[in-house]
Amino acid sequence: MAPLSDDEVAAIYDLINPWDPDASAADRFYSNLVMMSQDVLDVGCGTGSLLHTARRHGHRGRLTGVDPDPAMLSRARRRTDIEWRLARAEQLDWIDQFDLATMTSHAFQCLITDEEIHRSLVAVGRCLRPGGRFAFESRHPQARAWEVWSAAPPSAVRFEGRDLSQSHRVESVVGDVVTFTELTTDASGAVLREDTTSLRFLDPVSLAAHLTEAGYVVDSQSGDWFGAAIDESSTEIVTVARR
Repeated sequence: MAPLSDDEVAAIYDLINPWDPDASAADRFYSNLVMMSQDVLDVGCGTGSLLHTARRHGHRGRLTGVDPDPAMLSRARRRTDIEWRLARAEQLDWIDQFDLATMTSHAFQCLITDEEIHRSLVAVGRCLRPGGRFAFESRHPQARAWEVWSAAPPSAVRFEGRDLSQSHRVESVVGDVVTFTELTTDASGAVLREDTTSLRFLDPVSLAAHLTEAGYVVDSQSGDWFGAAIDESSTEIVTVARR
């Protein structure tokens, strides 16, 4: 069987990760913020599900999504009443144009070096109007999420008449950077695709320091999607910062 293309991987991503504010507290958190804002920038928008949902639910303002992955953005562009741009966060060049910027699905963790984080935060901040907010989440390192990835049951999906599954294998943990491989296999176990990614796990203090250095004021850091204070049981760091 032929390896999966980038376009097929993007389609499979949507099947495994549907955007559903009714079922997911995370999706509801971001959808509510978007629906309350006039001009919205979704950084690392992927296949555009957040903005698609907002438009479908009647959002009438400006919706703009940016992503560095051409295949993901190709799926996002199925809706033409939303503005799309192929770019990394640090490449954004709008000035004072948005009330809200979002970075969902732990995309912030794809920023690995301090320099990349700083450049990206500064660029997003420039896009925001004074008082505009930037909302994103990062997995709390104390939960050590990577320790369960390899042992977790594969995600099963039926795609174009084929039964496929996705699993994850941790390759390395170096400081606060975790590198893992996502494997997509068919029903026989044959590997159709391997994608290796690194994520950075920053603690709340480090995240706040990066934001302050980039010119933000941190409005809140919560341990879950309902606004709970961060404590020793928190698995997420849900951050809202203001320009």
